[in-house]
Amino acid sequence: MKNFSFHNPTRIHFGKGTIARIADEVPRDARILITYGGGSIKKNGTLDQVREALKDHKSITEFGGIEPNPSFETLMEAVALAKQENIDFLLAVGGGSVIDGTKFIAAAIPFEGDPWTILSEHARIHQAIPAGNVLTLPATGSESNSGSVITRRATNDKLAFSSPEVFPQFTVLDPETTYSLPQGQTANGVVDAFVHVMEQYLTTRENAPVQDRYAEGLLLTLIEQGPVVLKQPREYESRATIMWAANQALNGLIGVGVPHDWSTHMIGHEITALFGLDHAQTLAIVLPSVMHVMREEKASKLLQYADRIWGIKEGNDQEKMDSAISKTREFFEQMGIKTRLSDYGIEESAIADLVDQLKRHNMTALGEKQNITPEVATQILRHAA
Repeated sequence: MKNFSFHNPTRIHFGKGTIARIADEVPRDARILITYGGGSIKKNGTLDQVREALKDHKSITEFGGIEPNPSFETLMEAVALAKQENIDFLLAVGGGSVIDGTKFIAAAIPFEGDPWTILSEHARIHQAIPAGNVLTLPATGSESNSGSVITRRATNDKLAFSSPEVFPQFTVLDPETTYSLPQGQTANGVVDAFVHVMEQYLTTRENAPVQDRYAEGLLLTLIEQGPVVLKQPREYESRATIMWAANQALNGLIGVGVPHDWSTHMIGHEITALFGLDHAQTLAIVLPSVMHVMREEKASKLLQYADRIWGIKEGNDQEKMDSAISKTREFFEQMGIKTRLSDYGIEESAIADLVDQLKRHNMTALGEKQNITPEVATQILRHAA
């Protein structure tokens, strides 16, 4: 296990009725901008709860319409509004896209220069507007981490940034806000959380038993509860379990002291940028193929995964790895998410364009050992076809 320093400053309020807690989290004299997505929070009553909690606060402005895979163009409209209204506190109400977008808004408001360089050139963020959030779609863990992924539609770019300055001050995790989620979004959240764990777990390493067992517990929980929440969408305990598991999958804890992969995410981002697939759909396409192509390098952990997660005991090592990869693909399919490029009408001829995108974004040395080159990424995508 490698040396590490770990600090997560986000305060978590978990459970029924906890939206009311934001009344004490947000300064009474703050000029607040509430950000949200397509309007589902209006239909399910979440926005009404937020407004009620903030009824005694000085100033509230609202900005809706932040898309899945939040766009730079839309977010810059929010930045302009925030500057116009002298906003000094942001409250994101939604899923990972809204929260990611709000992190960018928080960084872009005081940023000197072109805000796109925060992503394209990894410009240093010296300050950000304070923010909190109310999570309505468990998936990304963005509610209590420092990362964000933003899309620039005009140029087909989907890029990430991370800064301790954009850690949310608090998050509210009320499982009842997820009751009205469409089945597809629920499934996406489970698969997203699963792959987040795998990016930190299925790497070439030894001697990190705490992180391994923690990660394995999350994987087993998602496998167990994912199908349950699809069949019983208003079952509180399952919703609560999924919400907490998704948070723990990417709050930083299981990834301390160990190498990370993230090649599945980087390749998946390019599929979304060019073809508009949901983030989780791209992860379900890419991960089984990364496991297949990188099997020899990841053999030790892949065999551990086969044993501890899927209970695979029979066969030689190659057969065990094949079975584990098949079980992973079957789980994604069980959740209703297809796992091949062809399932989404993406032809093999598009692979060259996807690899060119990786090159353009300097994603030419991916994986925990930086040995997933464009040539290896091509193999992965061909296997995913």
